[in-house]
Amino acid sequence: SARHPLRDRGRPRPRPPPRPPPRPVDAMATLKVLVPIAENSEEIETACITDTLVRAGAAVTVASVTGTEQVKMSRGLKIVADCLIDACVGQEWDAIVLPGGMPGAEHLRDSKVLEELLKKQSGEQKVIGAMCASPAVVFGTHGLLPSKAVCYPAPKFLEILGDRLADAPAVADGHVITGTGPGTSLQFALKIVEKLYCKDKAEELAKAMLTTTAP
Repeated sequence: SARHPLRDRGRPRPRPPPRPPPRPVDAMATLKVLVPIAENSEEIETACITDTLVRAGAAVTVASVTGTEQVKMSRGLKIVADCLIDACVGQEWDAIVLPGGMPGAEHLRDSKVLEELLKKQSGEQKVIGAMCASPAVVFGTHGLLPSKAVCYPAPKFLEILGDRLADAPAVADGHVITGTGPGTSLQFALKIVEKLYCKDKAEELAKAMLTTTAP
């Protein structure tokens, strides 16, 4: 029956239902990470980046900049990419992360498509990462180095970083994350997990993989 306005006056109004709690990270939309590779990219670094981020729950796309999906890495391992880099244009990425290796880093540097993707990503303050030779060779060339960074400790790379050089296996400076080389690949990848998700997530993964996070 219809409610009478006079009779209802003074009655307590029903409380609105409680707001649902914030969704945990795992229930949110899956984060998308792009890992570009080239002929002679470093395979240990590539594997550690992709494996760790998949363990964190990210959807990782490996894209070749060399024109063929099968790519021969720096020590002869052949990796089949998910797609060519051209297919990644026009998509939104939560992170773009580069392995190192030489001359793989130079091939990544010379990809105009990747250059534009990186500059767009960085311009939007979204995560970009590079390790080994790539911070110097790729980020240094394209003006993407932050105020603090690391790279493989070869003189020609250290010279490019100059006063920006930090003392750590992996460094996050704003939205830019850099790492040193094959032996610190897991710490670099976990630093990206920490940036995309949270420190607890990175430490949880490190414990499961029997390693540690970078300071």
